[in-house]
Amino acid sequence: MDVRRRPPRPPRVTADATLESERHHRLKPTGAVDGPPSPPTPKASDALPLPLYLTNGIFFTLFFSVAYYLLHRWRDKIRTHTPLHVVTLSEIAAIVSLIASFIYLLGFFGIDFVQSFISRASHDAWDVDDDAPNHFIIDEDRRRGPCPASIECPVPPITAIASPSKMVDPAPVKLPEEDEEIVKLVVSGTIPSYSLESKLGDCKRAASIRREALQRLTGKSLLELPFEGFDYQAILGQCCEMPVGYVQIPVGIAGPLLLDGLEYSVPMATTEGCLVASTNRGCKAIYVSGGATSMVLRDGMTRAPVVRFATAKRAAELKFFLENPENFETLSVIFNRSSRFARLQSIQCAMAGKNLYIRFSCSTGDAMGMNMVSKGVQNVLDFLQNDFPDMDVIGISGNFCSDKKPAAVNWIEGRGKSVVCEAVIKEDVVRKVLKTNIAALVELNMLKNLAGSAVAGALGGFNAHAGNIVSAIFIATGQDPAQNVESCHCITMMEAVNDGKDLHISVTMPSVEVGTVGGGTQLPSQSACLNLLGVKGASKESPGSNSKLLATIIAGSVLAGELSLMSAIAAGQLVKSHMKYNRSSKDVSKVAS
Repeated sequence: MDVRRRPPRPPRVTADATLESERHHRLKPTGAVDGPPSPPTPKASDALPLPLYLTNGIFFTLFFSVAYYLLHRWRDKIRTHTPLHVVTLSEIAAIVSLIASFIYLLGFFGIDFVQSFISRASHDAWDVDDDAPNHFIIDEDRRRGPCPASIECPVPPITAIASPSKMVDPAPVKLPEEDEEIVKLVVSGTIPSYSLESKLGDCKRAASIRREALQRLTGKSLLELPFEGFDYQAILGQCCEMPVGYVQIPVGIAGPLLLDGLEYSVPMATTEGCLVASTNRGCKAIYVSGGATSMVLRDGMTRAPVVRFATAKRAAELKFFLENPENFETLSVIFNRSSRFARLQSIQCAMAGKNLYIRFSCSTGDAMGMNMVSKGVQNVLDFLQNDFPDMDVIGISGNFCSDKKPAAVNWIEGRGKSVVCEAVIKEDVVRKVLKTNIAALVELNMLKNLAGSAVAGALGGFNAHAGNIVSAIFIATGQDPAQNVESCHCITMMEAVNDGKDLHISVTMPSVEVGTVGGGTQLPSQSACLNLLGVKGASKESPGSNSKLLATIIAGSVLAGELSLMSAIAAGQLVKSHMKYNRSSKDVSKVAS
């Protein structure tokens, strides 16, 4: 009979054994060979004569019973005015039993408690007050964290990106041990990502930790998003929150633009091929024709709060009060307290039932001025509460301003800088440089920019592509790109002059919103572009002149862009030029594979 021995049953794996095994593998040097397992470390509970649950029960009972006894004894002493330090033999035994049972319970349960307490205390140190500036950001503590595998498991390196739809694991990044622990806490949702800068005190380190945590959370790589070479401290509190890198946008130069007798090399940040080349051709046509001239027609930033009364009559009474010239001086004094550059220019009111919209306009120096005018408006509203206590301020902005939205009020009344720029292009320049003729340009402008825009129901869009040039210069010089909406309001006019031998072209832009101080203008790259134009920072000699000059340069660049694009369309060269300059020569299918 074949007798075979049953193989020994594998030992039961406990949680402690699992943790000990993981700790052993983590600490084992690379290339080390596993030897025979070391004998298990004896535990204190192995020497107890009674089962563990009975021993715990005895010490629990002893602890609470002697504590109850001592409390009663001390209460009796207090009632009989007996000194507490005078103790009997039974009280000494009770104190010794209390201490002994406490030591046992602390030794048995205290290790895990102390560890969890320390961990919780370190987590609480990252909590952000409810009144912190970032209170509007979604609380990440409520977000469900990823599975443990996403935290502990190593991340495979990136090999190739085959398709945007496929998930690509982020490349592993070696971080200091302390930063690695913070990354895990951010991934698990314990530490809010937006609080890293304030708690670490190092903006670049905070961005690096946030970047790595984001890769682990999403499973997507940020390898191609640049990180090094950027001053993250410069954007703290003014430009961008929770950064993880920066986007590279190429900057091209169009020009020289000959404007008002001076030459300007215009920086344009864009990813649209042909845009800089086209604007550059327009600048050449303007230059050889003697240059362009410009004028700033108006300079005033606006803010329009909305207030409400119980009746339309009361709203009308405030309207009459604000529009009364006798009250303007008083209101100006109140408004101008907000800044040494803010100067109230006008107040325009509009009613909708019992709601009143008050459009304040003021000069703001070389700043774009949104914050400046908002502070002045708040001063006036606080002052008006004295005479109109029933006034209910619904919002500091009621969209009658109107900011970052196409609006007729900006097209008609203007906002920011209202600029007009013109040039006379000679006939031979139109023929040799622009490759077209004057009659074709005039007809195209009428049918496209004027009649075509009217058919489309355009609001401020009576031009070919003013938004292209405005956006490119805005990004290069640190302006607010969202204000391109109203800043590119433009009407382009063309007509034949000098008996049809020359072309007169003009652009009128009523709401160019720019500044040379504050916001993104302080960043190094954008500041360099402003310096290239000679409008960096605030003008000490004539406050506001730098921002006005920037607005005229933008208008001149738009003039060049309009001239070149309209010529390309008139000559039938638009598609051909875009196929040449706006198409990649790379084989995308080979790149993907």
